[in-house]
Formats: sequence, C-alpha cells, structure tokens
Amino acid sequence: MEHPVVSDPSPAEAPAVELEPAGAAQVFGDRIALARRFTADLAQYGELLGLIGPLELPRLWSRHVLNSAVVAPYLRDDAQVADVGSGAGLPGLVLAIARPDARLVLIEPMERRCDWLRSEADRLGLDNVEVVRARAEDAVDSGPFDQVTARAVSALRTLIPITAPLVRRGGELLLLKGARVDDEITAASKQISKYRLRDPEVLVLGEGIVPEVTRLFRATVDAAS
Repeated sequence: MEHPVVSDPSPAEAPAVELEPAGAAQVFGDRIALARRFTADLAQYGELLGLIGPLELPRLWSRHVLNSAVVAPYLRDDAQVADVGSGAGLPGLVLAIARPDARLVLIEPMERRCDWLRSEADRLGLDNVEVVRARAEDAVDSGPFDQVTARAVSALRTLIPITAPLVRRGGELLLLKGARVDDEITAASKQISKYRLRDPEVLVLGEGIVPEVTRLFRATVDAAS
C-alpha cells in the first residue's frame, strides 16, 4: 500500500499537530528521528485512513506516541512480542522503533490497517516487524510469545482471554490501560484466575518525563489454562 497523495490542509481545515514534547528525545534516544517520521506520517494520513480521530492531532505525541513508547524498557531483551489490535501501530510500531532488538508481530484483523502497518514499517526500514492479519484468538499458531501488548482494545475481562493464550509459560502480558484500570482488575478477577496470571500489577510510567502518564497492567502467565 502506498500512502495516498493529499493536499496539505490549511489551519482553518484541521487542528494543529502537537509540537514534540521535550521528553520525546529522552524516551527515544538515538531512535528519535524514526519516531518523528512515524508521528509525521500518522499526522498526515491517520485521519484519512481512519487510524486516529480528528481531535487527536493536538495530542498525538503525548497521548499516543509517547504513551506507547514509555513501555519499551519493559520489553525483555531480544523478546518475541505480539501486539494485539495494532491499528495505527500503537504501541506496536512505536515499540519496534524504540526497541530494534525485539521482534514485533502486529496482529490486526482489518485489511486497510494491515496495509498501513506494512507500508509504514517498510518506509521506516523496520526489519523487526511482521504483520499478521487475524483476530487474536485466531493467531495462536503465530506464537507463543515472550510478551503480548495491547492498547485501547477492550476491558481486561475481555482482553485477557484473547491475549493470555498467545503467551508462553513464564511470559508476560503488558496491557496499556486507562485511569480506571483498578476497576477493570476487580471486574476481571475470574479471568485472572482462569488464565493463571501471577503477580498482576499496575505500573505508572512516564511521570516527570512525558505530559501524560501511561498505566501498564503487567502480569506473568504462569501456565497454560
């Protein structure tokens, strides 16, 4: 898929893209140039391709790109990582940028989003990315994985049953959640028990570095269900 050719909108037609926050260079280090290119591409084509909403440009860096990037230090060395419902590449492409040692398998059921993910990975020269068009529950044969991520997919009680089967024993779920994650954990108590998740915790990432913190639900998959 080639990115569509569109004329640049005037300031009256679209909101301004958020300026790069000061913490971005600290988060991405020597990979910041790739992060800037990805963010620029997402700003230009994201709404047109249905990847982001029209109100997201003024918070594209802080709410989306950096929200995903601060998870990168929690990927294991040389990990095989699946990103479920990768959509615009959040967090999958962002993590592939930040952690070139990790292998990211982006699992996405929608063809046009898969086209975007493949096209953007090629444009950025990310040779650590594979895109699988499938629902998570149909992608078990692509694993098992050391870790599985997901962002803005569904509540934990729905998300755990479709992500935990992708993880090898001793692997981890790294699920990006919102401010009500504690309520989600309570509501998902049966699923946490059924899928034998050990040591579930919520990590608050990015405090003092990025404009909006990230809440990460992390748990070890102790054994197959």
